Amino acid sequence: MAKTEKTQHTATITVNKKAMYDFFIEQRFEAGLALEGWEVKSLREGHVQLRDSYVILKRGEAFLIGAVITPLPTTAKASNPDPMRTRKLLLNKSEIDKLIGAIDRKGYTVVALSLYWKKGRAKCEIGLAKGKKEFDKREKKKEHDWQIEKGRLLKSVNVRLK
Repeated sequence: MAKTEKTQHTATITVNKKAMYDFFIEQRFEAGLALEGWEVKSLREGHVQLRDSYVILKRGEAFLIGAVITPLPTTAKASNPDPMRTRKLLLNKSEIDKLIGAIDRKGYTVVALSLYWKKGRAKCEIGLAKGKKEFDKREKKKEHDWQIEKGRLLKSVNVRLK
């Protein structure tokens, strides 16, 4: 199901801030994750990183690549945990078809935006994204710096008025 409004997740595990900096997010989707037992335990402890992760679509299925879920030291060595393994994303057929159609257009990609808990299940918010150019990133940085400076100026004016 497509997420068009800004979502607020109370049980957020991690957020991929780099994706917001590097891409324009045009559409958001919620996907389930096919995880092993040790991965769920590591997620509960917050041992996960989405920084360089992305989603690939092949044979009508979606897979999360590059997400690092570090195993806990108490994980059984017999299970041979792989922190960088490819994880399957659980999406509806119609959602996968939308993503495949958009990826076929030039410049679109699918990135992992965040991981969170919903009704006791791990969910991954993915976004249909278009890459930003360097000048877009500079403009975003200028705007951010101006907001900080504006806050400082207003704070100093309010202090003087009191």
